[in-house]
Amino acid sequence: MKRLFLTVVLAAAGWCAYAQNYMIVDSEKIFKSIDAYNTAIKDLDKMAEDYQKQVDDKFAEIETLYNNYQQQKASLSATTRQVLEDTILSKEKDATALQESLFGKNGTLMKKRLELIQPIQKKVFDAINAYAQSHGYDLVLDSASNPTLLYNAPKLDQTEGVIKSLK
Repeated sequence: MKRLFLTVVLAAAGWCAYAQNYMIVDSEKIFKSIDAYNTAIKDLDKMAEDYQKQVDDKFAEIETLYNNYQQQKASLSATTRQVLEDTILSKEKDATALQESLFGKNGTLMKKRLELIQPIQKKVFDAINAYAQSHGYDLVLDSASNPTLLYNAPKLDQTEGVIKSLK
């Protein structure tokens, strides 16, 4: 019985030692260390700002039309009111469609984000994978995207090693 117990304890200890073969990286820090990523983010921010101005201008135009309509509403015929209301609704629909085409999940900005960021992501993820394999790690945890990671020992953080391998 003692022999069986000792075997189970040794097996469990061996499994625990084997299971601790992991590393932690901060992917956000890795991405920010890449000039192409920083440039892409600045370009995307500029595009988003320009697109937002276009959308804001459309909605400001609609608001002006609506305010003018409200001021003149009492003196307009029913037909003219209906035409103006239809015009305002049509312009609002167009502005919403523009906003969706620029900022939606299949919009211009998302497509550009994928075009600029995806190759950099692939490069970083490939570097993390290669680093982990070459150093014998079985598991990689990302401290940037893991809100439940409360503490990690500095010796487990291999971010700088991955950054060096990218350069």
